[in-house]
Amino acid sequence: MENSQLYINTSNRASAANGEAAKKDRKVVLVGTGFVGMSMAYTFLSTGGVDELVLIDVNEEKAIGEAMDLQHGLPYARNHMNIKAGGYEECADAEIVVITAGAAQKPGETRLDMTATNARIMKNVCEKIMKSGFDGILIVASNPVDLMAYVAYRVTGLPAARVIGSGTILDTARLRYMMSEYVDVSPSNIHALVMGEHGDSSFIPWSHAYLGAKNLVEYLKETGRDLSFLDEIYRQVQQAAYEIINRKKSTYYGIGLALNRLVQAILNHENTLLTLSVLQRGEYGQEDLFIGVPTIVNHDGIREILKLRLNDEDRAKFDQSAAIMKDIIESTIRPVLSER
Repeated sequence: MENSQLYINTSNRASAANGEAAKKDRKVVLVGTGFVGMSMAYTFLSTGGVDELVLIDVNEEKAIGEAMDLQHGLPYARNHMNIKAGGYEECADAEIVVITAGAAQKPGETRLDMTATNARIMKNVCEKIMKSGFDGILIVASNPVDLMAYVAYRVTGLPAARVIGSGTILDTARLRYMMSEYVDVSPSNIHALVMGEHGDSSFIPWSHAYLGAKNLVEYLKETGRDLSFLDEIYRQVQQAAYEIINRKKSTYYGIGLALNRLVQAILNHENTLLTLSVLQRGEYGQEDLFIGVPTIVNHDGIREILKLRLNDEDRAKFDQSAAIMKDIIESTIRPVLSER
């Protein structure tokens, strides 16, 4: 098993000294100006922290229109930001590239149903990004995100520390919100997470859920709450996207805010803990796949995977989720990667 310390980025970044483009520390490029990407972009005006934002889309006119719309809000934004539409050459000196491009999930469709179509889109996008000379951190949010992050990793050749899938970052936010409603405590005091696939095989390791410093299950027992409701909480978290899509066709505000949180953690070198889809190298007994696990992230990308001691039930759930990812990698992803 490789040590998680190997996630610390030791590659040579591009620099003006070797004749390549000098990387701009707070330049973010967004590939895909759909609802998810633009929800993230819009949040930057409120939170600040980004100096330059470039929008890329297969529909160039839409990217220009979206950039104009954001520009007109700058007088009321937190700080000045250079916003524009552009081409893939803009990735050359970007600190972060966020990919949200891909076919949207339709009502009645699972994330896994979109695999082959979005894998080809991801492969094409990543090839164009790397042709620019990009040497920063790549964030993948296109679904099915665990598989798309794997495609991005294989196509770009970037170090594992610098290819990050959004993973279960949104699932975890949904869990914290729903638990906070149940126990009537601020979501900031709910320390719980969702692991595994960002999809139907995800799971909640309840033994690692806390209300402040208090084990959450113990707290529920002591306060006389029905523990069977935890199953309902999980169902609501797992089915949340389907419920939203059935009502409004897509979900984008939550993931937009989650992506902003991830970008800020990287730009500000926070060393913060987020549940992300990252390459497994034995930390949880699995290798050569991306899946949602607790990670510490900073300016170099993934610093390390936090290894939790899972009980037998949760270990089986993790292995089952990983097995689903592996099956699709073999049946669908590898054939796409071998296409010319």
